Amino acid sequence: MGTVQRFLVFLFLLALGSCNFFESKENRTQELINAELREMDWNSIDSYPLFLDCDETATKPIQRQCFERKITHHFEATLNEFEFTVDSERNAVVDVIFVIDAEGKISVVDIIKDASILKQMPEFDGIITQSLKSIPPIAPALKRGIPVRTKFKIPVQLNTK
Repeated sequence: MGTVQRFLVFLFLLALGSCNFFESKENRTQELINAELREMDWNSIDSYPLFLDCDETATKPIQRQCFERKITHHFEATLNEFEFTVDSERNAVVDVIFVIDAEGKISVVDIIKDASILKQMPEFDGIITQSLKSIPPIAPALKRGIPVRTKFKIPVQLNTK
């Protein structure tokens, strides 16, 4: 075999070997990513959904307080417009369960209430759902810098007679 032929065979073998090198490096990278994803706590978030006037650099507890205060204030303002009052001897609390998706859109999942509240205010669910359509813009929660879907439950205290 001549020098040129040996050189061409060497280049061919080098090319084959380097393809395997890059492929195995890509496989190792994917394995590391998969391991990281398996170890990640998907039930917690790094930052809460935020309204424009909440501080994104604040600690998680402060972000949560700001978010809950704003959403509760929005529900209270809506309910005050309709002057809902329930005939009840005990506290009338309604749990509103909603989701904020990765784009910051909010939607009601469920509204848990006593049967007597449903009987007295059959339009309650529709008003709450409609109220959320007029909520100020919300930035979604973040997990490792990536917007994620989050689910919340907010108790709403109704006025009683």
